[in-house]
Amino acid sequence: MNGFQVFIGGVLIASALSGGSYTMSELKDILAEGAAVEKLAGDLKFTEGPVWRADGHLLFSDIPADTIYQWTPGQPLKVFRKPCGNANGHTLDRQGRLISCEHSSRRVSRTEKDGTITTLADRYEGRRLNSPNDVVVRSDGSIYFTDPTYGIRPDQAELDFRGVYRIGTDGRLTLLVRDFVQPNGLAFSPDEKRLYIADSQVNHIRVFDVQPDGTLTNGRLFADMRSPGKDGAADGMKVDTQGRIFATGPEGVWVFAPDGKLLGKIIPPEVPANVAFGDKDYRTLYMTARTGLYRVRLKTPGIKPGP
Repeated sequence: MNGFQVFIGGVLIASALSGGSYTMSELKDILAEGAAVEKLAGDLKFTEGPVWRADGHLLFSDIPADTIYQWTPGQPLKVFRKPCGNANGHTLDRQGRLISCEHSSRRVSRTEKDGTITTLADRYEGRRLNSPNDVVVRSDGSIYFTDPTYGIRPDQAELDFRGVYRIGTDGRLTLLVRDFVQPNGLAFSPDEKRLYIADSQVNHIRVFDVQPDGTLTNGRLFADMRSPGKDGAADGMKVDTQGRIFATGPEGVWVFAPDGKLLGKIIPPEVPANVAFGDKDYRTLYMTARTGLYRVRLKTPGIKPGP
């Protein structure tokens, strides 16, 4: 392995990985043997919202470029959709359809099998949503998304709060939480009994209990990610099959145990904004990081979106 290694008291604290790095010894049980951070694409503007599709490719957004790109192993990067409403977060529903949060269109949309686009939510109680940011689908088909004000001017806001919402299988939009400063990434625990939600403005993650009817209760602090002087903020996240949370934040991807213990950080050459598990075995962590797209191999698969 090229680069450097730092040991304190015989414990591996940091080690270079082909231009990126990981920190803290617990990651040796998470990263695949010989794992290296690999750059897949570059010269982009600000990448976000990666999601792996079962037919063998990754979709991700370049928000300022108003473009959704498709990356397929062994092929050049290509445009999937442009314009795209300055899309940010993406996921798949139970039928494998693409669900997207669009900044400039201020909506959550669904791409149908024939390519047409359906608006799932764009207003709450008659007022336009702020700027839907990230989205996740529960196994019952309901859709959860965050709605900060990133992407709009203050005078464009019609709501006086930044909420977290649920779209029921009947299409009904329900406000779940309204006391976030700037809600961002979100992810379910493997049993879907907990929902993790990042707040980028205050740099922390809160966790909520998910009730049988889909509502959220007992919100509490899960992780404090404040890092004075470090670039980045609590943003997108995903969860693996063992319940570990891979959350983007200052410096890189913070990996937490289900009890909130920080296991380490995966640090690519650029600060990441979101992550997704992919490849056939879902043991590759894809990272959208500023102007580039990166990946690293893991030992444990992530939770698969979609069907």
